[in-house]
Amino acid sequence: MNYQNSRRDFLKQAMLASAAMATPGLLLAATPRRPRKIGPNDKVNLACIGIGNRGGEIIPEFFKTGLANVVALCDVDMGAPHTQAIMKQFPNVPRFQDFRQLFDKMGKEIDAVTIGVPDFSHFPITMMALSLGIHVYVEKPMARTFREVELMMKAAAKNPKVVTQMGNQGHSEGNYFQFKAWKEAGIIKDVTAITAHMNSPRRWHGWDPKIKSFPAAETAPSTLDWNVWQMQTQGHSYNKDFVNGQWRCWYDFGMGALGDWGAHILDTAHEFLDLGLPYEVAPLKLDGHNDFFYPMSSTLSFKFPERRNMPAVEVKWYDGVDNLPPIPAGYGVQGLDPNIPPPSNGAIKPAKLNPGKIIYGKDLTFKGGSHGTTLSIIPEEKAKEMASKLPQVPKSPSNHFKNFLLACKGEEKTRSPFSIAGPLSQVFCLGVLAQWTGETIKFDREKKVITNSKKANELLVGPPPRKGWEQYYKV
Repeated sequence: MNYQNSRRDFLKQAMLASAAMATPGLLLAATPRRPRKIGPNDKVNLACIGIGNRGGEIIPEFFKTGLANVVALCDVDMGAPHTQAIMKQFPNVPRFQDFRQLFDKMGKEIDAVTIGVPDFSHFPITMMALSLGIHVYVEKPMARTFREVELMMKAAAKNPKVVTQMGNQGHSEGNYFQFKAWKEAGIIKDVTAITAHMNSPRRWHGWDPKIKSFPAAETAPSTLDWNVWQMQTQGHSYNKDFVNGQWRCWYDFGMGALGDWGAHILDTAHEFLDLGLPYEVAPLKLDGHNDFFYPMSSTLSFKFPERRNMPAVEVKWYDGVDNLPPIPAGYGVQGLDPNIPPPSNGAIKPAKLNPGKIIYGKDLTFKGGSHGTTLSIIPEEKAKEMASKLPQVPKSPSNHFKNFLLACKGEEKTRSPFSIAGPLSQVFCLGVLAQWTGETIKFDREKKVITNSKKANELLVGPPPRKGWEQYYKV
């Protein structure tokens, strides 16, 4: 793909969105609709986009809350083996392969949508839903490029009655409420360093990092609409290593280990320490670096400035099987949260160190896992000393799925709305650019531009969308 298009040319194209080559019924609503008011005894009419793999895992979670009617199913590979379970569970609801046709035909009947599709395709689906006044639950990370996340936040702010939630499920579980309570009580304070680690095997481990091109074109399955699968991207022919979770390997489609697991490991620290956006991201280690897919191992340094009465923080990210972070004395063993959903290609494989984080404050050090796993004070002797000083931690009134549906009904507020999940996702976008370019990134937090690299700054926006998809970039 050609990434030499300037930021100015891209934004000019985006402003021409009203002339997008699409049928009139598939254009975004010019004025965002207000969502339907859902009565206390009514259920949320839910359309599900992406019904296999991770998308197929979240749909039953919504349904078993008893708060939702599944009124439509949409998948670009409808009928493929990984979609069969959801098709059988909901045999009598309308089915679509193109989300635009779903919204065009049923937009007024839908209250909310679940989006469980590849990272790069979160953006256009979300933007169309927001314009139609449809509440959005989208899997993490929010989008693939920094600019797309920015536009999603702006679109959500433009229609504040629409509820948004990013699918980092642990943000409604124990770690969320514990971190909040411990921060408010002064247990977590004066944090200056955080180590985040994900050292399990990844899909691309073992691939040849010396490749010079994308894999050769193959014949797409008869069930798959490859044209719609590509969404706004361009320049790719079908290959089995682009679909069914393999998209996560490629810079053009996914966000690698950082985008996949960062939202489950760093979410609470990012929110409750008010980290915002970093001013510098440096690649300290990139083993197996290439221009197409993610390194075999990465160490990244994110630097955040002082915030109000809190000191500057350096977050170091480690991925790769043998790229383990330094472990402090008294660390002990960190177990794997049994509630973590397995990947679509099987169970989570054993790692030398389970995914998690180490948080260094002035007086205390904490260790924690991913998702909803709670923190522990280390070493154990210090934990025993602090036991009587720890505040009461409230229990979660609702899991992430129920929280979203109750928010659609006006009974709760979502815990991971775009205003919170957006900046977190943008941190990962900047980290990916450091992995991709191999460059240290200097970032202006106010202007939201990269100041030291023209190439990286262009990648904040990404390449222009292919013809017919420009409209989604106008807010």
